[in-house]
Amino acid sequence: MTMNSDQASSKVLATHRHRLAVVYVRQSTASQVERNTESTDRQYALPDRAAALGWPRDAVRVIDTDLGRSGASTTGRSGFAELTTLVGLGQVGIVLALEVSRLARNNSDWYRLLDLAGMTNTLLADADGVYHPGLFNDRMLLGLKGTMSEAELHVLRARLDGGIRNKAKRGELRRGLPVGLVWGEDEGQILLHPDEAVTGVIAAVFTRFAACGSVRATWLWLREQHLKWPLQPAAGATSPAPQVVWVEPTYHAVHTTLTHPAYAGAYVYGRSRTEKYVTPDGDLKTRRRWVGRDEWEVFIPEHHQGFLDWATFLANQERIGGNIRPVAHQPGTGAVREGCALLQHLATCGVCGRKLAVYYDGRHHNTPGYYCTGTGNLVDGKGLRHLRIGGLGIDAAVSQAFLVAMAGDAPAACLAAARDLDAGHDSALEQYRRQVVQARYDATKAERRYLAVDAENRLVARGLETAWEKALTTLNTAEAELARREAQKPKPLTAQQHQQILALGENLDVVWSAPTTTDRDRKELLRTLLTEVTITVDRIADRAHLMLRWKGGAITDLTVPLIARKQDRLRTAEDTIDLIRRLAVHYPDAQIAGILNRQNRSTATGLPFTAGRVQGVRHHWNIDCYQPGSPTSEHGAPLFTIADAAEELRLPPSTLHRWITEGFIDAEQLTTGAPGRIRLTDQVRALFVDEAPEGWLAMLEATHAHGLSRKTIMKNIKTGDLQAVYVRTGRRKGLRIEPPTPEQTLFQP
Repeated sequence: MTMNSDQASSKVLATHRHRLAVVYVRQSTASQVERNTESTDRQYALPDRAAALGWPRDAVRVIDTDLGRSGASTTGRSGFAELTTLVGLGQVGIVLALEVSRLARNNSDWYRLLDLAGMTNTLLADADGVYHPGLFNDRMLLGLKGTMSEAELHVLRARLDGGIRNKAKRGELRRGLPVGLVWGEDEGQILLHPDEAVTGVIAAVFTRFAACGSVRATWLWLREQHLKWPLQPAAGATSPAPQVVWVEPTYHAVHTTLTHPAYAGAYVYGRSRTEKYVTPDGDLKTRRRWVGRDEWEVFIPEHHQGFLDWATFLANQERIGGNIRPVAHQPGTGAVREGCALLQHLATCGVCGRKLAVYYDGRHHNTPGYYCTGTGNLVDGKGLRHLRIGGLGIDAAVSQAFLVAMAGDAPAACLAAARDLDAGHDSALEQYRRQVVQARYDATKAERRYLAVDAENRLVARGLETAWEKALTTLNTAEAELARREAQKPKPLTAQQHQQILALGENLDVVWSAPTTTDRDRKELLRTLLTEVTITVDRIADRAHLMLRWKGGAITDLTVPLIARKQDRLRTAEDTIDLIRRLAVHYPDAQIAGILNRQNRSTATGLPFTAGRVQGVRHHWNIDCYQPGSPTSEHGAPLFTIADAAEELRLPPSTLHRWITEGFIDAEQLTTGAPGRIRLTDQVRALFVDEAPEGWLAMLEATHAHGLSRKTIMKNIKTGDLQAVYVRTGRRKGLRIEPPTPEQTLFQP
């Protein structure tokens, strides 16, 4: 139904024309803004429609900040939010759009705008006519248009998504491929990259991972060999062989290569899901979440030629998953790490089955040990660990059992290791040879381009000459690097060296204990045969029971005697224990630690004292801890710290310190470095008063009255020849001294 101009103008009243006319301009995507210029031009021409309806040009406002934004939601549509605000404030007389679907593509936003427009008497207009949301017929028509707009968006999405999923189920949907794979000419055809340098480095990554079993180790090998990594900036379906850029390898690139199923010849669709979430600020946003293999929508194995088979790919994923740092109380092998504990991630608790954690003890933290993170029964309020044991004897016993098991296959293992070493060198050399071939081709192409140009066209010739020189420099660098690496390549084993390796294999224990064999190498060797070592400790018999589970199901039982402890080897000095016993009556553990450290005392292991170490000594020797309160002597006079005494006497601590320094008050010290303490007797308390006795003099007055110097007066006060008190209140706080007697005044000169 189309509304004529008379019907439209009858709805536009003078009250509407006194307010703004807002033109809302929107395109759903950036590509529409770029390509559908005709639609954009039609929307920008809507101010003419407002002028035809009676609005002056200066009263027309264009809101176009939502260009390239979808109307499916208000998220990110600042222009629609501005429009809604203006309508809600009653500042808009009419809203014009090319069609109402431009305003909103979902009913929640659409009906919210209609409600506001109906309450504020705001009109809506599109190419079909002018509508008043407050009128029943117009409201019904606008609601129908909004529903159709939302349904249209849903149908379009359903058709597109259905077509995409149907094509993906056939393995023909062309999406971006990882580096090393390209789309062929046939439907769903995926081929290896035609550049051998690209496929060579990808194949080398899988070969190296099979040898070392770690993504990080593979990445470090690439960096050690100075190999470049291919990057396809625009890898997609448009080009059969996208342009390749060679960059420095990154860990992320190597990890993506080892975990992408396309390299195993599988076509996969739906590895991730798009989900919406609300931010703490209340914004609705979208994020992508990766899902497990059992949730992939499309999975077609053996779809194309890959770099490895699917079974090997699954084994690699399990190995990569086990290399992460194990979660507490959860099983997991974990990657081989530095440290001399050979059974790291292999040792388990014989009581609860948990993986044992590793600790290092000793002065240089190089003595390994194992402990269980689980606890058993509670003793004295503490949970006792199932197991905590030193690792030297256990590692030695397991190593000996491993060497015995390898005795028959040791020569073959040594030869296999030599072959793997040669294979690693060969894969790196092949990649450098490919780089030389590519550099030689680039240099030849640059030469042909230079020779083909007119020599008199110097502007072009100089640029081509520079490119040719650069290509020749790159070629020389590649050839020099290849020559250097070929010179460093290990030579093939001679018959004599072959016999030496066989003899070395018979003495595998020499190789095992050689300085050139690292702890990491020993751990890798143990993992080739062992899957688990279960440890159970018998403290009564002072021995540990080991159960070795070998790959293949064989089990070996070992018994390892525990090293007897020297009970009295480490012991805190007796005088330190006696001092802690005396100090614990008066001070907390932290203060005791400070006193002991000031006296340069140390623990039995030569460490400085801390509150925890003092507490450990007290617990071992059954010394009671400090109880807050002021202890009293046998005379009943309480002892106070200087701070507490100053508070008790209502004095500044600095005044009390000065009186102690000048000798008016005696302070006691329990030991060197301990805080001073004051015994607050009645005599001491009487020295500090709120009001001085009548007639007593300040220091200056006393010097004139007694005819003595200040130093002499202070000396007489200390000896008791003169009496003095300290006034602690009032404006004239300070020392007050007794006046001289009449007899003393009589005999003064």
